[in-house]
Amino acid sequence: MGMTMTQKILAAAAGLEKVEAGQLIEAKLDLVLGNDITSPVAIKEMDKMKVSGVFDKDKIALVPDHFVPNKDIKSAEHCKCVREFARRNGITNYFEVGEMGIEHALLPEKGLTVAGDVIIGADSHTCTYGALGAFSTGVGSTDMAAGMATGKAWFKVPGAIRFHLVGKPGKWVSGKDVILHIIGMIGVDGALYRSMEFTGDGIHNLSMDDRFTIANMAIEAGGKNGIFPVDDIAEAYMKEHSSRPYRIFTADEDAEYDEEYTIDLGALRPTVAFPHLPENTHTIDEITEPIAIDQVVIGSCTNGRLDDLRIAAEVLTGRHVAEGMRCIVIPATQAIYLQAMEEGLLKIFIEAGAIVSTPTCGPCLVTWGSWPKENAVYPLPTAILSAVWDM
Repeated sequence: MGMTMTQKILAAAAGLEKVEAGQLIEAKLDLVLGNDITSPVAIKEMDKMKVSGVFDKDKIALVPDHFVPNKDIKSAEHCKCVREFARRNGITNYFEVGEMGIEHALLPEKGLTVAGDVIIGADSHTCTYGALGAFSTGVGSTDMAAGMATGKAWFKVPGAIRFHLVGKPGKWVSGKDVILHIIGMIGVDGALYRSMEFTGDGIHNLSMDDRFTIANMAIEAGGKNGIFPVDDIAEAYMKEHSSRPYRIFTADEDAEYDEEYTIDLGALRPTVAFPHLPENTHTIDEITEPIAIDQVVIGSCTNGRLDDLRIAAEVLTGRHVAEGMRCIVIPATQAIYLQAMEEGLLKIFIEAGAIVSTPTCGPCLVTWGSWPKENAVYPLPTAILSAVWDM
């Protein structure tokens, strides 16, 4: 049998002609990512290993984005630990507050992730970079430490599920709706330790922001990674953002998949994940009773990109946040923040009664002052924009 996209990337990184599902391999890493929560643990593990420095100061990215703005002394100490480690080891890709962003939006924007890469990150949503045809996956802090020290990691080669996308999404249907539909269909463990491989003509109707969102949430279905083929849209993105060479891998025609699904993008409807699991999905048509919501966050590593802000601004233009509601808008990076300002989007948000924050993962992790109150209805970021305004 042939190999999937993921299997071909891993084989190349391991110096092997062929790999198969379940095989244990040691692969070279193109990038190791850590943030201000996971990196301090990895740094302490490196200290125990008594290694002299990192394997390559240009192939490590450290992004303080979870505990910023610092909520207390302990969180400030976490960030200080990462800052001092970066300085001590001359880490090229250390992004301090003011230049940072939410890591999974920032790294592609900075050109640090390209097709064919093998990337690990001590954050579960590291699978985001599969949108560019890379193999990227989340790991624990100990694996991050070993990766920073050696430039290598052990993997069990995953099997794969193929999602064949056809058609064109309708208005208000985005990448978030696509992946929520899939998670609702297969469940939060439906792709457990398997690669979620997206194929089909429908991909061309998805923007890069859509693809980043879909790959980002592969972990919410238990996936080891999510990955897209590299087309002209992905190549244009990489050429705009990166000067690094990239390698395009395509699945063999006889690649083996555990399961295959066809998704008609044109048949999808805006979809919401209800508490308390992402698989508890409902389309907007299935929500028959009004739901009182205390707070809406438009942001996160899944939905803080420019497309998301433009859509939110379109909804909020000429409207106002409902009485008693808090609406928090968080551009995912400084560049997105600046572009949103230049396009007048921030003015729309502020006039609508929303607040605009510096890039941060804080609301998702509840490490930033955004939790409304005990027992409040607090939807996942951008879960239901229709609740934001006074009708």
